[in-house]
Amino acid sequence: MSKRFLLIAGNFSPELNGIGKYNGEMIKWLSANGYECTVITTYPYYPEWKVQAPYTQKKYRYSKEILQDNGLKITVYRCPQYVPAKPSGKKRMILDFSFVLSATWKLLQLLPAKKFDFVMAVVPSFHLGLLAILYKQLRGAKFLYHIQDLQIEAARDFNMIRSSWLINIMLSVEKYILSQADIISSISEGMIRKIQEKANKDIILFPNWVDVSQFYPIENRTALKMEYGFKATDKILLYSGAIGEKQGLESILYTAKALQDQDDLKFLICGSGPYKEQLYLQATTLQLSNVIFLPLQPYEYFNRFLNMADIHLVIQKSSASDLVMPSKLTTIMAVGGLALITTNSGSSMYELIQRYKMGILVNADNLQALKEGVNRAITENGKDIARNARAYAETNLSVGQIMSRFTKVVANG
Repeated sequence: MSKRFLLIAGNFSPELNGIGKYNGEMIKWLSANGYECTVITTYPYYPEWKVQAPYTQKKYRYSKEILQDNGLKITVYRCPQYVPAKPSGKKRMILDFSFVLSATWKLLQLLPAKKFDFVMAVVPSFHLGLLAILYKQLRGAKFLYHIQDLQIEAARDFNMIRSSWLINIMLSVEKYILSQADIISSISEGMIRKIQEKANKDIILFPNWVDVSQFYPIENRTALKMEYGFKATDKILLYSGAIGEKQGLESILYTAKALQDQDDLKFLICGSGPYKEQLYLQATTLQLSNVIFLPLQPYEYFNRFLNMADIHLVIQKSSASDLVMPSKLTTIMAVGGLALITTNSGSSMYELIQRYKMGILVNADNLQALKEGVNRAITENGKDIARNARAYAETNLSVGQIMSRFTKVVANG
């Protein structure tokens, strides 16, 4: 008899980036492996920060979808949510609470129906765990709490929430949620260490994955560069992903400014997000002819696009160490990309990259170190690093391996 699984999450398919992507792929895998899956979520908005077509006209009301694919059947309930065009700390809080309120109503409607065996809440938003606790207490389901982002610490450290009183209230609520969770998981060793300090219980490693059959190395990078309108001799340095303040992407602009005498260097910033317009204005002010802004690339061409790059920039501020783990890194590994990563010694990402020798590490928030790292990346032979990255992805990051391990722990936990 199949197990019934309920996911409560603010991000889900068809979002192609970040947490929504992983939530969608997780539910699809569970459904394909015998679970009867239901999702309470909202309408896709990330990373554009506006509800995407074809959901634009539905965004103010509840709706139900039945997703069917090769015999799979997934029930998705979408709830209305406030989505700010320009998110700030306060506006993000309103976004989170608006979804919690609308999701609560949907959960109450599902209470009398056939019982779910598992209920999972995915962070962010951290207080979705309260809904999972409600269902656990009323229906006896096992409560899984998966932490993709240390949301409260990030809000505090990035000064998105300045009130220490409010931060303490949030931490108290989170502590209660952690105490009630049957299984807690997170995506990196560094995040697990931080969570264990608060939860005082074992935390499961449940890392993000990548489809190594969809993303793979392509040898002829020269042809790809010309396909995208660049010269065969150009050196392409690519940042692809969400464009927000926590990444510290202005460091790319200053590095481009410092290296603008090298005509063959092209810095590509590809993606969308609330910070993109401001970043573009900064680039214009700096008169950077070697920085190119591109929109999100179509998924079906994304493997070719990533393979075009000589160097992949994984940029984040030092204050983000072990609070978030860039999801873009797994895809870069899968294509055998040469990643230049800003992170400091002692972080879990630093330890992982150094252990397997699959990237170039430079100190975060250090423009001189980033400039030197770029020069090193374009002059040294990075083939061994690229091979190591691809090998690690094949061995450790396939969705089947990760989900199989996770479900065994869930079944026995």
